[in-house]
Amino acid sequence: MNDREQESRFERLLGEYDAPLRRLAAVYEQDRAAAEDLLQEIRLALWRALPGFRGDCSERTFVYRVAHNRALTQVARRRPEATDLSAAEEVADEGLDPEESLAQKGEQEELRARVAALPMGLRQVTMLVLEGLSHGEISEVLGISPGNAAVRLTRAKQQLRREGERR
Repeated sequence: MNDREQESRFERLLGEYDAPLRRLAAVYEQDRAAAEDLLQEIRLALWRALPGFRGDCSERTFVYRVAHNRALTQVARRRPEATDLSAAEEVADEGLDPEESLAQKGEQEELRARVAALPMGLRQVTMLVLEGLSHGEISEVLGISPGNAAVRLTRAKQQLRREGERR
């Protein structure tokens, strides 16, 4: 792949995955500035890894795997106390009227708070499911078996339900 093709592919991937990558960075970094720094690190890691992409998995899985690995490196350098998902970028749905939008925003904030309280392993799986990845894709991204991904998701759902019942 020549430089022009790599640049074009990189720009296309960023156009398609920038919002999900912002949300992923916010899952790993509580502070907005730290999340933005992580996002830049993820973009750089993606640029560096792109020439080595052989198509053994989907581009989506590749992008999330690179992002996950970069975020894990960041987490290994320091141990976060808690992650505030309110720093995750909102993607507005222009099809909603203002009242529906406000109600949906409140539900999203409640979900973010509950997801933020999950342990990292359950939080990772939950975030990837919310981004639309399948159990197979999640297992590739996190380096776990599809069965383990399903178990983690089941545990996350159970904890989220219990937390929802308490509120």
